[in-house]
Amino acid sequence: MAINSFKSQRQIRVNETDFEIFDISGVEGAASLPFSLKVLLENLLRTEDGANITAEHIRALAQWDPSAEPDTEIQFTPARVIMQDFTGVPCIVDLATMREAIVDLGGDASKVNPLAPAELVIDHSVIADVFGTRDSFEQNTDIEYERNRERYRFLRWGQGAFDEFKVVPPGTGIVHQVNIEFLARVVMTRVVDGTLRAYPDTVVGTDSHTTMVNGLGVLGWGVGGIEAEAALLGQPVSMLIPRVVGFKLTGQLPVGTTATDMALTITEMLRKHGVVGKFVEFYGPGVVSVPMANRATIGNMSPEYGSTCAIFPIDEETLKYLRLTGRDENQVALVEEYAKVQGLWHDPSLTPRFSEHIELDLASVVPSIAGPKRPQDRIALSASKSALEKIL
Repeated sequence: MAINSFKSQRQIRVNETDFEIFDISGVEGAASLPFSLKVLLENLLRTEDGANITAEHIRALAQWDPSAEPDTEIQFTPARVIMQDFTGVPCIVDLATMREAIVDLGGDASKVNPLAPAELVIDHSVIADVFGTRDSFEQNTDIEYERNRERYRFLRWGQGAFDEFKVVPPGTGIVHQVNIEFLARVVMTRVVDGTLRAYPDTVVGTDSHTTMVNGLGVLGWGVGGIEAEAALLGQPVSMLIPRVVGFKLTGQLPVGTTATDMALTITEMLRKHGVVGKFVEFYGPGVVSVPMANRATIGNMSPEYGSTCAIFPIDEETLKYLRLTGRDENQVALVEEYAKVQGLWHDPSLTPRFSEHIELDLASVVPSIAGPKRPQDRIALSASKSALEKIL
């Protein structure tokens, strides 16, 4: 149970349902924080225990000095963990081994369970053995199940044996796509001590491109298997309060430009600026014109320019995408109400505190191609001939 030093617990009602929240507005300095740090602030308020997370940590984050170098360590507790089968299977093997050890000691094996919701998407075992026929997909799926029978049986057992653990079967899609289309909640709900609680969806994943989900307003990034396993067991992720780069977007993309053109332009700017180990956050009047496909693409490319994440705030485009992908209307209503109550709803007229600033007029984006050596290298399409001649 949280200590609640700032008396931030209160109730909100959405469609006749009451939710407990930890309201950040009562913490001095919270209003001018970047979106991403507001999410971290709520996380600390909700998990304050007086030991690992204290009132001093909460004040340090709320009164964050954007010009200072990171020096304050905080404990971030992600709302959930997402894995793919290549790196996720060892985590589940470890949990199974813990259960065996508990039995050997005369204990109750059923007590060993993930404390945070965990989802494993099977997508790293795909091999196109058959192609060029009408039933290629079906044949490849059958071969995949036969080839990976032992692993898949184990994961199926794990889904039935462990609480809070779900497996997305083969052939459903790539983990990052499945994450934003089906698994991401944007606002999580959970019954705690008999009360239904709402809080921001945050995630760590066993893949560097977990950052794709930041396009949906869900703070998340990739971690190693040991860190993911620790998060599964309810242990927080230790981190320094980061520098946050504010990326202001103005204007609209010209007709004929794509998400790739925008992503390559932004990647080029961020690599030149230097954002390794920093949060990047998009804001400004141009955000409203950026569709979710573009946001997800930009978030996905965080590893290419080195930032911990590149996040878009919650706005009408977020709600539109949730409806497009079949989310429950009550969930969409909760996301909107919660974001507005907590100051997480994007207001293009406001400029939060940022450590550094970059600006891009989307109207200046031109058709581009990537490569030829690295995916983050951009060549304007109009200059591709001369660039190719120079390379060759």
